[in-house]
Amino acid sequence: MSEPIKNRYEFTLFFDVKNGNPNGDPDAGNLPRLDPETSRGIVSDVCIKRKIRNYVELVADQGEDWSVSGGHRFYVYVKEGAVLNEQNELAYQHNDMKPQSKKLPKAMEDRFKVTQFMTDNFYDIRTFGAVMTTEVNCGQVRGPVQLCFAESVDPVLPLEMSITRMAVTNAKDAEKERTMGRKQYIPYGLYRMDGFVSASLAEKTGFDQDDLDLLFEALMNMFENDHSAARGLMSSRKLIVFKHESKLGNAPAHVLFDAVKAKRVIPEGQEARSYADYQIEVGEMPEGVTADIIEYIPPRA
Repeated sequence: MSEPIKNRYEFTLFFDVKNGNPNGDPDAGNLPRLDPETSRGIVSDVCIKRKIRNYVELVADQGEDWSVSGGHRFYVYVKEGAVLNEQNELAYQHNDMKPQSKKLPKAMEDRFKVTQFMTDNFYDIRTFGAVMTTEVNCGQVRGPVQLCFAESVDPVLPLEMSITRMAVTNAKDAEKERTMGRKQYIPYGLYRMDGFVSASLAEKTGFDQDDLDLLFEALMNMFENDHSAARGLMSSRKLIVFKHESKLGNAPAHVLFDAVKAKRVIPEGQEARSYADYQIEVGEMPEGVTADIIEYIPPRA
């Protein structure tokens, strides 16, 4: 394991959706999430973290090859079908301990060992943190990477269309010609998400340069193997990474985020329907901060 990162980072990701639902709201009939006052689209941080986890699981998590003796660093803790108590038990097995219901080990050294095992072996715990105070208690971890909600640059228009199915579910409905359904989508939306990477918290979880590279790789590729009919065409378009010279930072995050602008390049009153309708500009950086503009990161082999 290499040393944790020594520099603070922030980043801004632009992604878009065409004729799809980027993040349905179950409390609103699965319509795309929306700020009711501005009509700007919303994609939750939890939704983006799920896609990052899915990508890491696809390219780095070795799944059933888990071994408590060897470890791997890129297993995913919160994934489909995972039983969290069973994941937590691995930390106790590795350290030859027996867990007590909902309690951490009494000795501080033993508490550190079980939590350290989880951060060493699970990428999403090392990155985002986790509350592992379940029946098999492995403590809590505050992760160095935090995401804001993604918000569309312009207001979006949630729409619904009727769809038909030529089959029926039950035999009693066999005489019906078809059944009806609904599909929710927006015609187009360019979304912006801001995020933070704390070098101070990275020291505590062991989040290193390889972890950071995988994070940025995931952000740029997370939609490429996650396509579905419901989400339409979703694409990561541009990632701006702000690197500070110091661990605690050389400028406030809001100053860096304010330097990034997405401007419409189409006539006033015309609705945006593609990424080409926008131009993204990055202003001058404060002293001690550099901005790296990324449009593509090839997936690791």
